[in-house]
Amino acid sequence: MTSPEVAGLWETERAAQLARSRRRATGLLIFAVLLFAATHFFTDGRGWWGFVQAASEAGVVGGIADWFAVTALFRHPLGLPIPHTAIIPKGKDAFGRGLGEFVAENFLDADLLTERLWELDPADRMATWLMRPDSADMVARRAAGVMAGVTEAMDDAEVAGAIRQTIDERIRDVEIAPLVGTVARLAIEGGHHHALIDTALVGLSRTLEENQEVFRQQLRKESPWWVPEPIDDVVFQKIYAGAQQFITDITADRGHPLRANMDERATQLITRLNESPDLRARGEDLKNAFLDHPEFAAWTDDLWLDLKRHIARAAGEPESDLRRRLAKWVVAAGERLATDQALRTRVNTWGVAAVRQLVDQSGEEVTSLIASTVERWDPNETSRRLELLLGRDLQFIRINGTMVGALVGIALHTIVVL
Repeated sequence: MTSPEVAGLWETERAAQLARSRRRATGLLIFAVLLFAATHFFTDGRGWWGFVQAASEAGVVGGIADWFAVTALFRHPLGLPIPHTAIIPKGKDAFGRGLGEFVAENFLDADLLTERLWELDPADRMATWLMRPDSADMVARRAAGVMAGVTEAMDDAEVAGAIRQTIDERIRDVEIAPLVGTVARLAIEGGHHHALIDTALVGLSRTLEENQEVFRQQLRKESPWWVPEPIDDVVFQKIYAGAQQFITDITADRGHPLRANMDERATQLITRLNESPDLRARGEDLKNAFLDHPEFAAWTDDLWLDLKRHIARAAGEPESDLRRRLAKWVVAAGERLATDQALRTRVNTWGVAAVRQLVDQSGEEVTSLIASTVERWDPNETSRRLELLLGRDLQFIRINGTMVGALVGIALHTIVVL
């Protein structure tokens, strides 16, 4: 059900309740008037009739007085512009200013709010809430939604250009040749280059094996015509077996002379990469050529678009890695907040300071907001709504006024008789 429909039902129900209460109060007043008239015209006012007449007379006075008082709150009684009536429509603006000042002075007191916040320990409550799985999932879902919304709102060309420029600047600031030399040196010092050599040897061995016939045909072409073919086959098998055995020996022996020779040459190359102006210049030319190539720009553009699609897809999937990681981080934050007293104290201090600053700065604004809001209300509509809200209870004041007036009349008449 929509809000206007709910408001309409509320008004209808309150209007019906007000009408019933008003009929009761008016009916009681009319009864008192009729009783007073009957005792005045049809009795001598003596004995018990004197008590009845006094009660009805005082009840009429009390009922009319309270009717006047209740009516004067919302409108002019009988439409007459009597002073100090229609109090709510006339005093609406003053009421708004008074309400704003009351709220600012009593509810926006910085010292009171600070004391109350320290008693509540918001950080501890936050930690407990964050550690709940459903809370963590909700925070993760909303955070992922915000991320997806932010990336969707961004201009793709602008973001891709910024990424490309950032990567380009970072890479251009780094001299490539010394960097390659440093990486190679660390690889050699850690023995990681042996894996690369082993992989190359295995690939070489497989290439020889898969292309035996090609190498055999090449040997036949290069062999003199007068050498018999069986001899060529024997020579090839010897060469092939020797090459494969040589590769196997190098692969199995980390201390093989060839490996040592390769290490020495690699060390020399590393030194040249760090010291040779020619190699360093070539490295920079190669790097700049790569950065200036159109494919580099296309790669950075695709990088942003892929990231954007991934975030959008992950934000809508409850079991996505993004949502799981966010939920995990939320729970971890709650656990740390629950166990780290120093952190909890800092969070409480930050929160209290923020609220205190907000209260100090917004007290006058709240007063002005409430006052200006009430000033914009229509006087007659405001009076009508307040009457719907309070009128039912105010009608009981009329009933009580009639009843109390009657009791007072009986008491006064009793005093007179005594």
